[in-house]
Amino acid sequence: MGNLGEALREELNCESAFTIGGIGISESVVVTWIIMAAVLVLSLLLTRKLKVEHPSRRQLLLEQAVTSLEGITEGILGSEGKQYAAYLASVLMYLGIANLIGIFGFKPPTKDMNVTAALALMSIILIEYAGIHRKGVKRWFKSFAEPIALIAPINVLELVIKPLSLCMRLFGNVLGAFVIMELIEYIVPVGVPIVFSMYFDIFDGLIQAYVFVFLTGLFMKEAME
Repeated sequence: MGNLGEALREELNCESAFTIGGIGISESVVVTWIIMAAVLVLSLLLTRKLKVEHPSRRQLLLEQAVTSLEGITEGILGSEGKQYAAYLASVLMYLGIANLIGIFGFKPPTKDMNVTAALALMSIILIEYAGIHRKGVKRWFKSFAEPIALIAPINVLELVIKPLSLCMRLFGNVLGAFVIMELIEYIVPVGVPIVFSMYFDIFDGLIQAYVFVFLTGLFMKEAME
């Protein structure tokens, strides 16, 4: 069990991959750059020679994939938040890839709490911006005193609770799945881990990406009401 504990600590520590001007660049940042570069190159390759008339099969499949992805987020936000669907679709795609990238030997960026905290902070900024944009500054301030002024401190406290819950939910589920897989591999090193890996490394990773985006979209919809 000592080796297992050491392996867990090694995997969960976010070490610096290299330094730039004395500033350490963590593994999670490097892997995020790799994901961004891969998506950018793939996007450039797939969007070459697009046609308005007589589109190719590749273009039709690409359009269907983009429409489906944006349809998921638009379904969460509703018609009022349609303009934010592209951002949430981008986050969904990033988290899906980040949670699955461990299959290829990389350390998932979502194992770093700094990454999940940054994503949660971006989400809460967008949530409050959507509320202000929809209601106006004056009505947005008044919403903290709804339905009665007595609960205004609780509503203000939610500004901290919401990003914290988003951060800890994503980080905790990714961490929990990793710990369970390590325990299974320690107890039954052959055969069984492959079956569980299909769930924890693939299915659960995609589910956690969707849950994060779903909750962000749900909070945005509430802020705009």
